[in-house]
Amino acid sequence: MQLFFDSQLEALELEIGSEILLPEEESVHAVRVLRHQLGDILKVTNGAGHLISGKIIALSKKECRLKIESMEYKPKSWSTKIHIAIAPTKNMARIEWFIEKATEIGIDEITPVICEHSERRNINMERLDNVMIAAMKQSLKLWAPKLNTPIKLDDYLELETGDCLRIAHLTDDSQQPHLAETIGQSGKTTILIGPEGDFSKMELELATKNGWQAVHLGSERLRTETAGLYALMAFHLNDSKT
Repeated sequence: MQLFFDSQLEALELEIGSEILLPEEESVHAVRVLRHQLGDILKVTNGAGHLISGKIIALSKKECRLKIESMEYKPKSWSTKIHIAIAPTKNMARIEWFIEKATEIGIDEITPVICEHSERRNINMERLDNVMIAAMKQSLKLWAPKLNTPIKLDDYLELETGDCLRIAHLTDDSQQPHLAETIGQSGKTTILIGPEGDFSKMELELATKNGWQAVHLGSERLRTETAGLYALMAFHLNDSKT
């Protein structure tokens, strides 16, 4: 199945028989790349759990108009919200990989955080958004994660609230629990992943002051993007037990 995406559909009151016009980029892909013709049925999602089947009733080089034939809503496959705040990597390809895989696995929210040891401070958010949307369509996900604009860690720690705030970092503290032992089973889980070089001592102290629980991800040393994906998988494994 080929899946198309139109975030604007979320705000519309749709019903069987309604007509929708795909965004220009999606229209071009459907008509000029995939060579769809009048009468073909396309599948469209708004990234908020809805799957729409529509028949092509008009098309041109840059426009593809559909008439809705059926609609369905599919809830997320995980029961509680998961948010990962992660420091962008020096090599953008690595954070793009994280965005892609996290979207495929399933995540609610992603926030790039700029830390004291961050080697990258400028981020092409349009590029990350495109990576996220492409991963969502290719993996046939009906839920698009919320991708927030980058924020300095100090500011983020002051703003983020929740019942399950976890900061994962390198440690020799044998008393520090593993992430999987601390993940909440209700509400929203937020996991903070640091940059190459880890968080600074001051950042860890500030996080603790603001209610974040320090956790570890095992004895192996993980790259930033690997740690982010590891944390996401720990969440889903925990969620599957509920």
